[in-house]
Amino acid sequence: MLSHRAIWDGIDALARRQGISVSALARIAGLDATAFNPSKRVSKDGRERWPSTESLSKILEATGESFESFLAGGTFLHMNDNAPRSQTVPLLGLARAGIGGFFDSAGFPVGQGWEEIDLPRPGEGGVYALEVTGDSMEPLYREGDRIVVSPTEAVRRGDRVVVKTRDGEVMVKILARQTHKQIELRSVNTAYEPRIVDLADVEWIARIIWASQ
Repeated sequence: MLSHRAIWDGIDALARRQGISVSALARIAGLDATAFNPSKRVSKDGRERWPSTESLSKILEATGESFESFLAGGTFLHMNDNAPRSQTVPLLGLARAGIGGFFDSAGFPVGQGWEEIDLPRPGEGGVYALEVTGDSMEPLYREGDRIVVSPTEAVRRGDRVVVKTRDGEVMVKILARQTHKQIELRSVNTAYEPRIVDLADVEWIARIIWASQ
């Protein structure tokens, strides 16, 4: 069962992952800027106020977040004392990810040199973490942020992804468009131009399912 606090914690965590305030989050979703203010969460007589499902749907659509990642960003899992509170997954610095020997042909982690990180929610097998370098995804992901990647998740337009090319380049981007021959990758940082990559040059592409910031 979802609690009042957990829902609001999830909204706060979503805003932090976007690098913006809850007021800015409301604005980009087409809502009143005060919709998520702390003063709106409890009425004057002490009753708890809940955000509407329409509001939640709008902020998820505006940010490209899935409902699963929204749940993962809050405190929902801590409400069930019998639920696992963490899972250890492999961690690798993004700068090393392009070096041969760390991934198989499907994008799963292999070989030596991986560290470990506790993922604060249960996850499926095969997930792993990468540590971000560079500024192409700022303010969404900053240098040192850790992203959790799933090679088994289907990717679609608007997803945040990690792409490895056959020449060893590893990129954290947004999948803007995909045809049967090419993919278009965009950065959050507007200083970086979109990248068009032939699918023949892509070794694998994996979806980002969680970020620690």
